[in-house]
Amino acid sequence: MATDSNKPTILVTGAGGRTGQIVYNKLKERSNHFNGRGLVRTEESKQTIGGADDVFVGDIRDPDSFVPVIQGIDALIILTSAVPKMKPGSNPALQKPEFCFEEGAYPEQVDWIGQKNQIDAAKAAGVKQIVVVGSMGGTNPDHPLNSLGKGNILVWKRKAEQYLADSGIPYTIIRAGGLLDKPGGVRELLVGKDDELLQTETRTVPRADVAEVCLQALKFEEAKFKAFDLASKAEGSGAPTTDFRALFSQVTTRF
Repeated sequence: MATDSNKPTILVTGAGGRTGQIVYNKLKERSNHFNGRGLVRTEESKQTIGGADDVFVGDIRDPDSFVPVIQGIDALIILTSAVPKMKPGSNPALQKPEFCFEEGAYPEQVDWIGQKNQIDAAKAAGVKQIVVVGSMGGTNPDHPLNSLGKGNILVWKRKAEQYLADSGIPYTIIRAGGLLDKPGGVRELLVGKDDELLQTETRTVPRADVAEVCLQALKFEEAKFKAFDLASKAEGSGAPTTDFRALFSQVTTRF
């Protein structure tokens, strides 16, 4: 497909997910700055986000299905993630729900092997930066998210993040707090390390703000070779974050 060679081409994988859709739409809204592409797992997901020619269908567990999409991109934003599903027959009204993962779609296969496949393909293609969105909580092996479906999702996410940090590719690792379906751009954003924000009252962040930080990370050298936790103050307390260079400059951690 024809792209404007004067603008960087950005691919967001997991573009069918809730945060991925926001990133993809932001790329489209800023078409004067970026050539945006999306990768989704199914044709159904492609239609959900508009079915445009710049949305590709591929499976991150099968490199042959998506390597061609990575050719020619400048940056990769990884938003793929294993998704726990409630076990059939679970009744949350009566008991604590049990969760499971679809066969072949456990965190080990999606969050570790699938992310590793993406990192390897991006490195081979000469991609200049990878932004990955993970989750806070990874410093605690006993975190409740790890017990969902016995998937150890945070363990596998961190393994992939470490692989990225060791890859030599400029990277930005964003470990988001609890994701809110709230408007973006109206809160003061907070960065932290080692899950320290989880000990505070400010441990959530709107998806729209996470998406914005993904795109802003592509603009500033201060965001490269860094990993950080991301949360936000409550709406109305603190000034909305607008200076992203200053936000990234606060981060001193490489992992």
